[in-house]
Amino acid sequence: MEKKKIKLLAVQMESALGDVGLNIETVKNLLIANLEKYDDTDFVFLPELWTVGWDCPSIPKCAESIEDAESLRMLKETASKYGVNIIGGSFVRKEGDKLFNTSPVINRHGELVCTYDKNHLFSYLGDTEGDYITPGENPVVANIEGVKLGLTICYDIRFPEIYRAYRKAGADILVNMAAWPKLRKIHWDTLTRARAVENQSYMVALTQTGLLADGSENLGHSMIIDYSGKILSEIEEKEGGIYAEIDLDEMYEFRNQCTVLNDIKDSYEVIIK
Repeated sequence: MEKKKIKLLAVQMESALGDVGLNIETVKNLLIANLEKYDDTDFVFLPELWTVGWDCPSIPKCAESIEDAESLRMLKETASKYGVNIIGGSFVRKEGDKLFNTSPVINRHGELVCTYDKNHLFSYLGDTEGDYITPGENPVVANIEGVKLGLTICYDIRFPEIYRAYRKAGADILVNMAAWPKLRKIHWDTLTRARAVENQSYMVALTQTGLLADGSENLGHSMIIDYSGKILSEIEEKEGGIYAEIDLDEMYEFRNQCTVLNDIKDSYEVIIK
């Protein structure tokens, strides 16, 4: 794969709450349809907790061990068949007596390269993720074919520190995989583009769509954003895929001309007067 030009595909879907089997079938069909349409794709992305839906009480019963997860098996088979790298959204990973909100990264050969565990858990406004999930300890950059992707999940988007750490670590593409509520659309649209702009990085921001158990709705506004904040591709509430070709050399040239990060101070000690 030529590093300069990279083809990205993000797949937005509606999860059936608590039904892992049905969600695997839904995602499999969406992946096949979109990968046959965009058959030159290099990287494909999925949303947060697509195996479960955003339904915290369903988290324990939907947990899978990484060794025998049906969701991972399907993603590995798809990656190998279509020769595509998959950043697999997230699933509930069981390890001993702990559960994690885990994003798996699978290469073109169907091999699990690395995982990222969600660092910040959303347990406010009636949500209880922290009652079930153990937070991850570290940010993770997935280095695939020389392309570095900084991985985050949903609520992580509210913490610019993790994205700045990724940029300093050499990330080319920032990723946020979410199950984001329609109620907070302004936050999603603003924060995702801000993370791209302030770090001069491409950003893949994708979320689920569809109804939730309490009658509220997922936002379903997935986007591929460039390093200046321009939306290259987007989808509103329907299921489907968004596709964009990005140019990393163009991004590097912009960074060389606009050296914002060189002006960061070593310390920002606040003086109160």
